[in-house]
Amino acid sequence: MKYLHTMVRVADLEASMDFYCNKLGLEEMGRYDNEGGRFTLVFLAAPGDEKAQVELTHNWDTETLDEGRNFGHLAYRVDDIYATCQKLMDAGVTINRPPRDGGMAFVRSPDNISIELLQAGDKLPPQEPWASMPNTGEW
Repeated sequence: MKYLHTMVRVADLEASMDFYCNKLGLEEMGRYDNEGGRFTLVFLAAPGDEKAQVELTHNWDTETLDEGRNFGHLAYRVDDIYATCQKLMDAGVTINRPPRDGGMAFVRSPDNISIELLQAGDKLPPQEPWASMPNTGEW
């Protein structure tokens, strides 16, 4: 058995691509448009980790997607959790669970999918503004 990918339904493909690629830093590995089925699949991966992919599924017809909390979350290891969170915050992304402990943070995609960010290696020493930053919303 081999892990292939995780599928996440998205309502606005453009907003999701902006979040996952431009803000979070994933890269597009492939795209498939199905005219008959009226959907687009986009496969994304972290640079250098192309085997662990996320499949964004966008149905062309309007549909209401439920809150993504019941999905759980996607998790990515990052080299510097503080720098990653600052980059996301500077891009307008809410840090729902700040990295107060220097090891873990949560953000959400435009479709409310929880994204867990984990510090590579040992946790970083606590640092402001993160150490005293409260949670925002659910994560």
